[in-house]
Amino acid sequence: MKADGGGRRGAPPRSKFFSVKCTADVQYTINPPSQETSQLSHLPLNKNSVLLISMSRASQYENDNKLSVQYYDENQDVLGKAILHLTAVEITLDVDADRDGVVEKNNPNKGSWKWGPNGHGAIILVNCDAEWYFKRPDSEQDYISRVSDLKDMSLMVLRTKGPAVLPKGHKLRMHISQGDARSIRVFKSASTEVGNNFLSKLFSKFVKDYPLVLSSESVSQEVPYLGGEAETNFYVEGLRFPDKDFDGLITINLSLVEPISPALPETPIFTDKVVFRVAPWIMTPNTLKPVEVFVCSTHDNFAFLKGMKNLVASSGYKLKICHQYMHRGDRWMQDELEFGYIDAPHHQFPVVLDSPRDGDLKTFPYEELLGPDFGHVTRASDDVNSLDSFGNLEVSPPVTVNGKNYPLGRIIIGMAFATATEGRNMTQVVQDFLWAQKVQEPIVLFSDWLYVGHVDEFMTFVPAPDRKGFRLLLASPDAAFKLFRGLQNDGHGQTKLFEGLENEDPITVDKILSDRGFQAENIYVQGCIDWNRDVLKRELGLDEEDIIDLPILFKVVVIRGMYKAVAYYPDMVNMIVLGKNLGIPKPFGPKVNGRCALETEMCSLMEGLGLTCTFIDDFASYHKRHGDVHCGSNVRREPFDFKWWNLEM
Repeated sequence: MKADGGGRRGAPPRSKFFSVKCTADVQYTINPPSQETSQLSHLPLNKNSVLLISMSRASQYENDNKLSVQYYDENQDVLGKAILHLTAVEITLDVDADRDGVVEKNNPNKGSWKWGPNGHGAIILVNCDAEWYFKRPDSEQDYISRVSDLKDMSLMVLRTKGPAVLPKGHKLRMHISQGDARSIRVFKSASTEVGNNFLSKLFSKFVKDYPLVLSSESVSQEVPYLGGEAETNFYVEGLRFPDKDFDGLITINLSLVEPISPALPETPIFTDKVVFRVAPWIMTPNTLKPVEVFVCSTHDNFAFLKGMKNLVASSGYKLKICHQYMHRGDRWMQDELEFGYIDAPHHQFPVVLDSPRDGDLKTFPYEELLGPDFGHVTRASDDVNSLDSFGNLEVSPPVTVNGKNYPLGRIIIGMAFATATEGRNMTQVVQDFLWAQKVQEPIVLFSDWLYVGHVDEFMTFVPAPDRKGFRLLLASPDAAFKLFRGLQNDGHGQTKLFEGLENEDPITVDKILSDRGFQAENIYVQGCIDWNRDVLKRELGLDEEDIIDLPILFKVVVIRGMYKAVAYYPDMVNMIVLGKNLGIPKPFGPKVNGRCALETEMCSLMEGLGLTCTFIDDFASYHKRHGDVHCGSNVRREPFDFKWWNLEM
């Protein structure tokens, strides 16, 4: 109740005083506060008087409480009386705002979102897996076909307490903005049970009792008020990942509305809201434990496949072989896809990011990987080049840089040099996607100096027992020339590279060291790698002791008038990392005492870290096609233990 100076709003004319009476469950306060404390005291009425009314419990039936206000003139004679018949309804829209996997009641922080271990705010997953093997992501269908799909969604509970029915004309209405409607759908359960009881049902059952409530076609919907003390489950489904035009935050509102007249819109008298953040897509670095290794079987990669089978079997992991009918001659498993995952307090599953390169392997991620609890996401573009293949997409292990923690590591991509006018770059839609995930802030390297143009041609990470828990490995022509000069000085200048290889002319160490043009090419390559070295040291907080240089030489070729570099012999940095076992391209270097000097050096560098080197022959089947072991394989890994929502942002 509020009265203005002339007494024209709510109070009779000439009103100067008022008194208040109410039933036991009603509380009220008066602003500004009065010195009088008795219900029957006559209180001065002025233009700023405000009566705030609340109730201590929900009503059992309509109008079961009341409050009366009596008005008096200046002589304190009664002028009139107003009676309010009150119905109290308790309404809360609840989510897992404290991120413990349980929907708590009326968390005060449910309407906002905050990062960090002391943060708050609910989380939803993009429902990008497929409960059926019909190869259609669940997010592309506006219905729930199996109860198992519910675990990919976030539970939201409407809790109400009050009379059997709402006062006449009053309704509960759930609503979202038109912008948010592109990003979520909300389904309602016919059941009033709370929690994970649906897990006990048969997941193969068809579901017809989860009607769609909110979507892009319906941004506002009346929801039932059940009466008494009741709970209704809703399931919130994420439809798209954070991106350039979407920050990942979603707001869902629940309003109690009342009618004014048939000709006017309903008026909200109470609104509760909850905020969700869509879980980001997260990459996994080489330091995480492998789960499954993927390679292709081709007509000419028998030696490679044999080496990979032995390596994976001895390491104790699964091997998935993609056969001809699926890859159609496209052997570049790393380039087609990148494995990652999405995570929420209630559920987690792997998600493959499908490259826009769309070679002959293009159907593999969708046809072979998409399924129950295995999601798929892609970003398509008509303007693609070699840098859009995912050998050009890596992620570092966790690092701390100038006091800032990156517990999920940092994404690494390769681009043209900043001043280049005709260089190749990763397509913008993929860049936008990667930056929008926020939790693995990307680093941009210079990779366009390479013919293929991928960062995995000159760098990788391996686990280490000390320092930061890993080492950065970099290709190094300087290290290679130093090794070869040492061989020459020790009298091994006539030993040959490429001995025993078909269709390859062996070349002596002496001849390599005497080729001035070849040395100039590698000086150029070393300069490109050194520029990236400085960027990686700065952006990952590395010292020189965190970096190991691998003896690898390159040669420069002219492609459409452009000078680009390729590995001269199999590129040992282009390896597969399986725990403490490394699958390394067999370099076919000069032999000393019957053993390849490049392999010996590589083993010496890695064994100090407790790592075992296995050399795999990929010369004819991959290296001659400008790729090596890493390019021809892929690894799905376990997710981080660290929860992304605990990041300090």
